Amino acid sequence: MRTAYCVDTVRAAERDLMARLPEGALMQRAAAGLAAACADLVGRVYGRRVVLLVGSGDNGGDALYAGARLARRGAGVTAVPLAPGRTHAGGLAALRRAGGRTVAPEDAAGPIRRADLVLDGIVGIGGRGGLREDAARLAALADGSRAAVVAVDLPSGVEADTGEVRGAAVRADLTVTFGTHKPGLLVDPAREYAGSVRLVDIGLDLPGEAELEALQHADVARLLPVPGAESDKYRRGVVGIAAGSARYPGAAVLAVAGALRGGAGAVRYVGPAGHAVLARYPETLVSDQGPERAGRVQAWVVGPGAGEDAGTVAQVLAADVPVLIDADGLRLADVDAVRGRSAPTLMTPHAGEAAALLGVSREEVEAGRLAAVRELAGRYGAAVLLKGATTVVAGAGGGGAVRVNPTGTAWLATAGSGDVLSGLAGSLLAAGLSAVDAGSVGAYLHGLAGRFAAAGAPVGAHEVAEAVAGAWRDVVRG
Repeated sequence: MRTAYCVDTVRAAERDLMARLPEGALMQRAAAGLAAACADLVGRVYGRRVVLLVGSGDNGGDALYAGARLARRGAGVTAVPLAPGRTHAGGLAALRRAGGRTVAPEDAAGPIRRADLVLDGIVGIGGRGGLREDAARLAALADGSRAAVVAVDLPSGVEADTGEVRGAAVRADLTVTFGTHKPGLLVDPAREYAGSVRLVDIGLDLPGEAELEALQHADVARLLPVPGAESDKYRRGVVGIAAGSARYPGAAVLAVAGALRGGAGAVRYVGPAGHAVLARYPETLVSDQGPERAGRVQAWVVGPGAGEDAGTVAQVLAADVPVLIDADGLRLADVDAVRGRSAPTLMTPHAGEAAALLGVSREEVEAGRLAAVRELAGRYGAAVLLKGATTVVAGAGGGGAVRVNPTGTAWLATAGSGDVLSGLAGSLLAAGLSAVDAGSVGAYLHGLAGRFAAAGAPVGAHEVAEAVAGAWRDVVRG
């Protein structure tokens, strides 16, 4: 599992480690890893032109020491100190001993345009807000050049703990981060600025609970439900789908499609789209008697395409089984009814729905996804899966580590895709997974299925559902 820790935790771990190491040893570890990553990126180091954008903090020192290592291997290295009186003295001396040179920021345009590699050491993990004007100009020059841009620990101008980007920032092709991932490297919008991310182990002793967690194939494989020799369709779990309307029958069909591929043994459908569901999926158990008379289920999914059917939402929320609420159900669900439930609840809004529930703009949610998902989980006392370019899942109440989903493709931004995810995650709930596990495993499989189905081209939601089985097999095979 990939983990990310907040700035305060990282700094505390660094202080503890530095107290046990010779002075400067930790920076040398970071610089060695950084230089190796740069060498791997450019291939041949000898003769390459490298520009270092150097701020006043330790981030700039890392860049300078890495630049010195590259200079000793034959690269032509030019440093651009943005605060000449406060540049890391040891790093600057090392660079000069290795044959590197410095230029003033106002003279940096030429070297940047000719560079093969630009190393961003402007601002470290403690930076807040966008870049200042002089740094923003250099970042823009680097972005417009032919050079590969490598960020030191974190792209300058993005916020480490939140993933927010409040102004100009460096856009990196590669970010080399030290000790642990930082939340901003895994969450949009900052993730978009980081490029590929390479983690360098510098020996930090970090606590057990991280700020963020990102599941990998092996983690998902351990969580997937597997039927035993004595399993039958009821022991594997039955998921109820209360979705669709006369206006939106497709939402019901797609939610059922996702549910049939999510590990539960049977799917019960309740609603007005029964004929459409049976025409596509005859194995579905269909009822038009409402959730209370549908028969036994181990979990419910309610809301996709529900229109104004508040009564069905209320009946589902009154059930003493796990419930997933999506789409129209989010708008129709009473806050107190959700908070008062004894069984787990998983809410799955996209940014617009989350904004409406929180009473803020969609832009505010998209700019601060971690804050939004935690706030919503706290307000409703429910686990929340916030869909988007980076899907994040918070546990009920908003405390603990937030799960961030590493799979997906922009082609999943298509009508009905969320309905498939709802059915899939609801089926995992019925199969016995916790709300957070069902949400994060469902998002992982859904994102992987989207990649497989799209293969670089537009894709429909029904094709995503059909690709879930292939994604499941890929995870199990590792």
